[in-house]
Amino acid sequence: MKTKEELEVNLAALKLLEAETGIKHENFKQQVQDTEKKLEDINKPVLTPAYLDKIQEAVEEGVGNFSFDEQDNYDKEFGMEYDGKVYLESIDLTCSYELVEKIVEQVHKLFVEADCPEDDNSELNTQTVAEKVI
Repeated sequence: MKTKEELEVNLAALKLLEAETGIKHENFKQQVQDTEKKLEDINKPVLTPAYLDKIQEAVEEGVGNFSFDEQDNYDKEFGMEYDGKVYLESIDLTCSYELVEKIVEQVHKLFVEADCPEDDNSELNTQTVAEKVI
């Protein structure tokens, strides 16, 4: 895998080549898009499909632990039609933060938080940390 600097240089060269020659070939465009995607993903932790499944299961468990049946979790507005029928005009989940909290709580159980000294301004290699956790 290329380093961030190599990808940045490669991307700049591809863009310069495309601009100088005036050629708008799909090959150059695709190479630029691929390199931009690799550059975007360079600091993301690498996870196996099995671990991505574990994250999905954790999210599902977090959602499953939320009480969607509790009426106090919603703001409801009712309306009435001309013939006297009452209908639900709108419904809003008022405690979405609790749902997010339950999901995050389950996902956090899958990881170990890295120690990051506050006075250290160097970049943390998240791929290395993720590999150590897995």
